[in-house]
Amino acid sequence: KVAGNTIRCHRAGGHGTQNLETGLVNSCNPFFVTIGQTTGSKEFYKYFEAFGFSEKSGIDLPAEAAPVPNVTFYTGDRLGIAELSSCSFGQTFQVSAIQMITAVSAIANGGHLMTPYLVKSMLDNEGNIIYNAAPSEKRQAISKSTSDTVISMMEQVVERGTGKNAYIAGYRVAGKTGTSEKL
Repeated sequence: KVAGNTIRCHRAGGHGTQNLETGLVNSCNPFFVTIGQTTGSKEFYKYFEAFGFSEKSGIDLPAEAAPVPNVTFYTGDRLGIAELSSCSFGQTFQVSAIQMITAVSAIANGGHLMTPYLVKSMLDNEGNIIYNAAPSEKRQAISKSTSDTVISMMEQVVERGTGKNAYIAGYRVAGKTGTSEKL
């Protein structure tokens, strides 16, 4: 129980003792509550910002909505134990699909958070390039070493965990399952 709310695992009876990889593979909510509480509000929010969840992605599409302050996420100094606990396994805050894709891509890109774009280049009627997008790094969200570790663990989610349905023989596939509900 956290602040009067019971947080359960999808597996009746739980998983017992788990390390970080096993907790991720099992997609175990109570495990991530423990991680979130151990990390603490300020550090948790630091990474929330580092992965771009508190800002527009900057994608080359018109009218990208800005995150809604204090609805999208609680600032680090206002992130109480109940909010931190539910946020630690992906609930209670709102992110756009492009923000999520950008954040997951940062893990795959060696920890580099990039500005996403849809159009790489445009040509005129004669085949001349009139627009060419260049990759643009916003910041290093996590280290290359951490990125490599997380990718390895996310591959295990697909190989032997809750993401087995995403497995494709002959390919390296990394993933993370999740569900969401409003607390």
